[in-house]
Amino acid sequence: MNSVKVNKAESFSFKTSQIAPDKSISHRCAMFAMLADGTSEITNFLRAEDTMNSLQIVKNLGAMIEDDGNIIKISSDGIKESSEVLDCGNSGTGMRLFCGLLSSADGHFVLSGDEYLRRRPMKRVTAPLRDIGAKLDGRNNGDLAPLSIRGASLTAFNYESKIASAQVKSAMILAALRADGECSYSEPELSRDHTERMLKGMGAEIEVNGLVTKIKPMKKLLSPLKIRVPSDPSSAFFFAVAAAITPDSDVALEGVTLNPTRIEAFKALERMGADIRYETTENKYEPIGNIYVKYAPLKAIIVEDNISWLIDELPALSIAFACAEGVSIVKNAEELRVKESDRISTVVNGLIACGIEVDEVHDGYSVKGGTLKEAKIDSHGDHRIAMSFIIAGLKCSMEVEDIDCINTSFPNFFELLQKITKVEFTSL
Repeated sequence: MNSVKVNKAESFSFKTSQIAPDKSISHRCAMFAMLADGTSEITNFLRAEDTMNSLQIVKNLGAMIEDDGNIIKISSDGIKESSEVLDCGNSGTGMRLFCGLLSSADGHFVLSGDEYLRRRPMKRVTAPLRDIGAKLDGRNNGDLAPLSIRGASLTAFNYESKIASAQVKSAMILAALRADGECSYSEPELSRDHTERMLKGMGAEIEVNGLVTKIKPMKKLLSPLKIRVPSDPSSAFFFAVAAAITPDSDVALEGVTLNPTRIEAFKALERMGADIRYETTENKYEPIGNIYVKYAPLKAIIVEDNISWLIDELPALSIAFACAEGVSIVKNAEELRVKESDRISTVVNGLIACGIEVDEVHDGYSVKGGTLKEAKIDSHGDHRIAMSFIIAGLKCSMEVEDIDCINTSFPNFFELLQKITKVEFTSL
C-alpha cells in the first residue's frame, strides 16, 4: 500500500488536454461493441484498471480485439460462454452493466471483483433483473459478488425505479434490448444518460420522454461505434476545485464531455462563486468542449437537486465547501453510502480530521467553511476520496494513505498534479 504527501500550492495557471478519458463512456464502448454488426473503433479509451478489466471481460466473452496503442478495434459474432471468472476489479459500473448485458446471453457466467467490490450491494440490479426472468444469484441472496448468471429468456417490463441510478437504468436497458416485447423504465429524477445516447447513436430504438425511457427489442445487430472518448468531467473536476480554492489560480480543461447530466458539479461550484466558462467544440454522441475555471471567493450552498448528476463529484465538492464562507448542506445523497466506500462517512471523518466542523445525517451532511489543517487521511481504497483529500492538501499539505486505487480511474493524476505542487510518495 502506498501513500502520498502533498505540499501546499502557490497560485498557478494550468492548461491541459490530458485529463483521463471518460470512465463511464469507456466501459460502455467495450460492452456495446458486443451488440454491433461489424468492427467498432474507439480512440482515447481510458487505459485504467477498471476499464481495462471491462475490455478483458469482453475478450473473454469472445470478442476479437486489436489495439495498436491508439485505436482499439472490437468485433464480435455474439457473446460466448467463458471458462474464466469475469473480473470487474473495483468497478460497480462494470459489474452492474454486465449483469444486464449477460442476463439474456446463452451460457453461464460468473462476475467477481476485488475485496471492495465484493462488499458493495448488487440487489438494486439483480432484483429487477430476476423479476423479468433473469437467472441471477450471488452471496446474501444475490446482493453480493461473486454473481452467477445463466442466460435466460426475458419478459417485457414496465419498471418504476425508486432511485435515480444510471447503473440500474443501463442494466435494465441492456436487458430490454433482448426482451420479448417493448419495455418501459421510469425513474424519480433523470440520471446520467450515456447509455441512451450511445445506443441510439448505434441504431437502437430508444425513446426518452422526460423521466420515462421506452426500449424496443433489437430486430438486428446495431451499427458499430466510431467514437473518440472525451475527457472525464468527474476527473477534470478535481483540478477545477484546485483552481477554485487556490487564490489567483486558473485552469483550462480541454476536450471534456459537456453532457448536461455530467457537469452538474461544475454548476454547483459556479453557484458557490467560482468563475467558470464553457466552450462547445463538437457534438456527435456527446457534446464535447472546454471548461475554464478561475479562482474567486466561495460561498456556501445547498445541494439537494439532481444529486445523481454529481454523485461522484460530491467528495471533491466537499473540499470546496470546507473553503467557503458559511455552512454548505448536502441532502438526498444516501446513494453515497453504497459507492466504493461509504462516502458520507469517509468525507465527514476526513474533514473532521482536517479541523472542519461537519454534521452527518443519513442522507448527507453539512460543512461549515473554515481553515483546512494538515492531517493523515485513509482513502479506504476509494479513488475519489483519495484524490479529493489530495486536492485539499493544496491548501495546507496533506498525507493520504492507500492511493493505489487512483489507478482505477485516473492513471496520470499525479503527473498533472505535479505541474501544480510537489508530491512525495511512500511505500507502506
